[in-house]
Amino acid sequence: MLFHMASNHQTRPGAGELAKDCIKGRIGVVMAEVGGRVQMRPIRGGLEWDAEPDQVVALSAREELSARLAMRNNNSQVGL
Repeated sequence: MLFHMASNHQTRPGAGELAKDCIKGRIGVVMAEVGGRVQMRPIRGGLEWDAEPDQVVALSAREELSARLAMRNNNSQVGL
């Protein structure tokens, strides 16, 4: 899977970027913005969820590193 690095120049992460849903406390990939909601998918795959646009934020460097490491570990366990 290819995920884009979040840009520090944006106020909100765009499609394909890792982000945090502050209400649910979940980290995922921004898939799209539809009907005033941000659709996000878990980093390991699974069902998308809707998030409030003003509650979706870019990850800190530490959160992003941790998320990417978790993805890498998961991929190695399933043989990708």
